[in-house]
Amino acid sequence: SQMFTTVYGHRGHRLIRFIWVLFNIIIWTLIWASIGIVLSLFDWSGRPIAWVANRWSRILLYISGITYSINGLEHLNPDQQYVFIANHESAFDIFLVFAALPYSLVFLAKKELKKIPFLGWAMILGRNIFVERKNHNAALASMEVAKKSLQKYPRSIMIFPEGTRSLDGNMKPFKKGGAILSIQTGLPLVPMAICDTFDVVKKGSFSITPKPIHLEIGHPIDTSKYSFEERNRVTELLRNKVVNLKSTWAAREPNSTNI
Repeated sequence: SQMFTTVYGHRGHRLIRFIWVLFNIIIWTLIWASIGIVLSLFDWSGRPIAWVANRWSRILLYISGITYSINGLEHLNPDQQYVFIANHESAFDIFLVFAALPYSLVFLAKKELKKIPFLGWAMILGRNIFVERKNHNAALASMEVAKKSLQKYPRSIMIFPEGTRSLDGNMKPFKKGGAILSIQTGLPLVPMAICDTFDVVKKGSFSITPKPIHLEIGHPIDTSKYSFEERNRVTELLRNKVVNLKSTWAAREPNSTNI
């Protein structure tokens, strides 16, 4: 390791850290997914996988040298189901959300994740909702699947409405799925800002930067007064709230590296 660092310098340190974290992600995913699969044989509600995901995420953040903080949990009712919405900057956003939110949580996830051994199996048993992002009709149909699943097995759902991670740290336009699901189910929408994760690991990068990250939680939005035809308005309202939450956090943290 010392010879490697001497030859490759600081970039060598980063690569070694990246390989170490990636190795741990693979190993701990196999371990915790297996635990979740076994527990799911006794409880088909998806709750065992949500419990496993919380522990899995905390361990991986710790191993990666990343601390996290949360602000705004007091806005939420522990016994309420929610549709959680947040910006998406990094692969570590998923770990942050699972670790920080004390809720039985499922994701609206891209269909391709189902094909990954162990992780995909655990996500299926956890009753996560898979969506075909490139097919508009299929995406709308997945909202109906999500509605029925959340009614049958009461849980909260997490959605990244930008659809994919930001390449430059700037927030992209929001897709309407979260607003539609909230309007159709009557579950409150919760805007959240994921802060300072962009530089932890950039998309396509082989470098991990240990640093503090943060989840800023806003007040829930009651969508019962909105109709399906107002989904665009709700989506715009939601994005504005996420932008404001991130700006509020940035004002408190002048040394942040968020864009």
